[in-house]
Amino acid sequence: MKKMSWILSAMLIFSFSFNGTSCSSRTSTGEANEAVEEKAASEVTLTAEAMKTAGIETTEAAFRLTARKIHVPGEIIFNPKRLSHVTARSAGRIEQLLAYPGERVQKGQILLLLYAQDFLSVQAEYLQASERLKRLSGDPVERAAAQPLYESAKNKLRILDLTDEELAEVEKTGKLMTLLPVRTPLSGSIIESSLTSGDYVEVGASLFRIADLTTVWADVHIFEKDLATVRAGANVILQAGGLPGREFRGRLFQIGNVIDEKTRTVEARAELPNRDGQLRPGMFAEADIVSSPMSSVLAVPRASIQEFQNKQAVFVRTQDNTFAVRYVETGDAFDGYVEIVKGLSEKEPIAASGSFFLKSEILKKTLGED
Repeated sequence: MKKMSWILSAMLIFSFSFNGTSCSSRTSTGEANEAVEEKAASEVTLTAEAMKTAGIETTEAAFRLTARKIHVPGEIIFNPKRLSHVTARSAGRIEQLLAYPGERVQKGQILLLLYAQDFLSVQAEYLQASERLKRLSGDPVERAAAQPLYESAKNKLRILDLTDEELAEVEKTGKLMTLLPVRTPLSGSIIESSLTSGDYVEVGASLFRIADLTTVWADVHIFEKDLATVRAGANVILQAGGLPGREFRGRLFQIGNVIDEKTRTVEARAELPNRDGQLRPGMFAEADIVSSPMSSVLAVPRASIQEFQNKQAVFVRTQDNTFAVRYVETGDAFDGYVEIVKGLSEKEPIAASGSFFLKSEILKKTLGED
């Protein structure tokens, strides 16, 4: 009886061992088959004719020189060095208004004519001093005493913005100018004025604001964590929200000394050329600031990168006409190239052009198998 029990136990153990081995073998085989299928689905082999038709060209992943950049928000503002506030230098009534908001004006152009009693009085003083100087020209002592009075009256008219030509004309003819001309001190656009002919203005009253927009400033905000890598003089590449696809280049000339407690940023400024006037103060912008010296990074052409199954990928050439999907981690983009942080090695051959065609072929192959 004991012998029979021992035989039955041995037979049960043998049976379980056999079944376990069989299951394990089938599992391993299944996993191997799945691996083969997955590999097959991520590769595509093309004929030479298909390679030519699709325009597929290969290149090697290579190290290239680039400069690190930081991305910052900003806003276009006036260049205060090219901004002028024209005010009344004498009290009076506006007789003729010759320029209006939105108009472009040239340096020295007359904006309005003002009837000002003080202007007439100073001209009379100037003519009297001139006549006295001429009358006493033969007496050196008297002339020396008259000269300062003449220069004083002349300077008063210069302060009112009369030109040397106008002063000479008044002195030559002995006739007073009836109206005081008000001129623009620079070429630009009138951005603010609310005057009307007949208005009376006091000394110092605001008449016009004029801006030369051939250069503007970008007010950008640098995050605290990036301050160590930014220096004044760095190149800035700016894109304005209202001008998609355009890039504007300038230089960072000023970095603030105080960190904003709420945003943890520092205000900095860059100057940008704006000959065509497309950059307008008040525009929101985004800028890339070159933040460090040149460094060497592994990079591939931008066209070789494709999004595949929600990941960034390239197509590595494994044989003459065979390409396999390789997922990569990308970094900065620069000059038509993209930095490869992870997933690719130097000199590995990849599809530089035609990568979208390869992606399509692999996707079709995957759908066909499904």
